[in-house]
Amino acid sequence: MPVGTAGTVKTVDSQDLENLGFQQVLANTYHLSLRPGADLVERFGGLHELMSWKGSILTDSGGYQVMSLSSMNEIDDDGVTFKSHLDGSRHRLTPERSIDIQTQLGVDIAMALDECPPYPCSRETAARAMERTHAWAPRNLSRRTEGGPAIFGIVQGGVHEDLRRESAAFLGELPFDGFAVGGVSVGEPTEMQYPVVKLAAPLLPADKARYLMGVGHPQDILHAVACGIDMFDCVLPTRMARHHVLYTLRGRVNAMNAQYAEMKTPIDPDSAFPASTGRYSPAYLRHLLKAKEPTGARLMTLHNLAFYARMMEEIRAAITEGSWPELMARYANA
Repeated sequence: MPVGTAGTVKTVDSQDLENLGFQQVLANTYHLSLRPGADLVERFGGLHELMSWKGSILTDSGGYQVMSLSSMNEIDDDGVTFKSHLDGSRHRLTPERSIDIQTQLGVDIAMALDECPPYPCSRETAARAMERTHAWAPRNLSRRTEGGPAIFGIVQGGVHEDLRRESAAFLGELPFDGFAVGGVSVGEPTEMQYPVVKLAAPLLPADKARYLMGVGHPQDILHAVACGIDMFDCVLPTRMARHHVLYTLRGRVNAMNAQYAEMKTPIDPDSAFPASTGRYSPAYLRHLLKAKEPTGARLMTLHNLAFYARMMEEIRAAITEGSWPELMARYANA
């Protein structure tokens, strides 16, 4: 899922995403509830209508902001009080309110409000966040409505194996429509992330979607798919594009490097896409970036999103065709 926090994936539009073959995008409950507001979105006919998006939409619950905006919130056993980053106004978010807002937005998948512990943190802090997530889980489910969004539960537990096992066992018994592994990609090194994913994914119900939140490096995705993960989101393809980085099968490339100043042919012929670097030379792309022309960021974003869309398509094909070793070799340097 490309990340469209405020109802848009930065520098591109819904038509671009459809042309690239994406089926689902991610938006954020916290941000949309502040601007333009859930009531307005509901009156407009829902987020699909507002952003003219024909695919599916998953919304984060606002739980990640509990961690990322920790200096601006107060958390207790009932919920979270946020201080808006826009105007300083105070807002209350509870599990019930989070699902109600996501229902107002008219999305397809609503994430349960949880507590995401930071990294690093003590085992006690990770356990407390997990216990609060468990206490909130039935409260999220209590707001399920007929015709409303599917609701996914989120496994927590930090980097601690026993906590992850406990969380997966507890949440797996609840009637969620899907499950996510949360609390990874929050600053921990890869060598600590991989064991968590390898442990947690197989513990989740096999007949429900498994979603790894916020993980987006190509190698990390391939590892997680091998562990049994089905769904991903990450800001990396779009954020890195705005920082001049292209994803290729040869690795990440800084398009601002002087070596591309007069280059006419694609940096990586196997990673050239018609909408972006397949048509435009590295020299032109570098010129746009140097001149700070918005078209540069747009073309970079289109390229990176195309790279990820193709990778996910090839992953699906490799699973069906049994060609996983060949796919791993193809993306070995990505």
